[in-house]
Amino acid sequence: MTFDEIKEINTRPKPFEFYTADELWTNEHTAKVMLEYHLNEAVDISSRKKTFIERSVKWITAYFHVNEKTSIADFGCGPGLYTTIFAQKGAKVTGIDFSKNSLNYAQRIAEQNNLKINYVNTNYLTFESTEKFDFITIIMCDFCALSPEQRKTLLQKFFSLLKPNGYILLDVYSINSFDQKTESAIYERNHLNNFWSPEEYYCFANSFKYENEKVSLDKYTIIEKNRKRVVYNWLQHFSKESLKNEIENNGFVIKEYFANVAGDIFDPDSFEFAVVAKKQNDFT
Repeated sequence: MTFDEIKEINTRPKPFEFYTADELWTNEHTAKVMLEYHLNEAVDISSRKKTFIERSVKWITAYFHVNEKTSIADFGCGPGLYTTIFAQKGAKVTGIDFSKNSLNYAQRIAEQNNLKINYVNTNYLTFESTEKFDFITIIMCDFCALSPEQRKTLLQKFFSLLKPNGYILLDVYSINSFDQKTESAIYERNHLNNFWSPEEYYCFANSFKYENEKVSLDKYTIIEKNRKRVVYNWLQHFSKESLKNEIENNGFVIKEYFANVAGDIFDPDSFEFAVVAKKQNDFT
């Protein structure tokens, strides 16, 4: 490996300069591993633990008065851990996800339980529908993985997809989470137990922090025998004020803050928090 190649590996890009979500969600091997993480009820990696999801859905269905007249869109629905239970409550549910692998699993579960759930395999930034929803969820801090421009696109999409007085529920990483992160650089064979490939590979993992923007980046350079890939995992971190400004500048008003999407009381020291925001019908 040349000096210039090593320099490139360790170069800090501009915030959100590159977008590589497809490497996680459409790559056959990583999509399979991500589904395994989703379905592992004991860990908080791709999805929350089963006990948290059950508590979360119980709170969501009570808070939003979910019944057979309720229409819900879950952006980044994965293997249907939330959509399945929403549908069991009688709601009309749409799930949108990048991963065909996860949606195939979700559809099988829906069929086994005689549930009618509309699953759409697409990047949710490009999702379109003539249907209007009572509320929209985007959970597991997915919102944080998007650039400011992508978040603006998504909020505008939410606005157009919601019925009058509709709501969004989302969770984000806090400034406390950003503060506890550190910059690092490691080199490892078959990094993360062959997460990136079933074949032998070497991975350079670089973690960067952007203090002014409150953005963190995990940059993975994966070198296999016949190819090299770079994957960028960006995370925006929010204060209550910065999230409020972003959401309210795009046609919504914050109704309440919570510690999480299970409705726990907001904790200023937490690494995450959640908001319920309402559509402003007179927004122009």
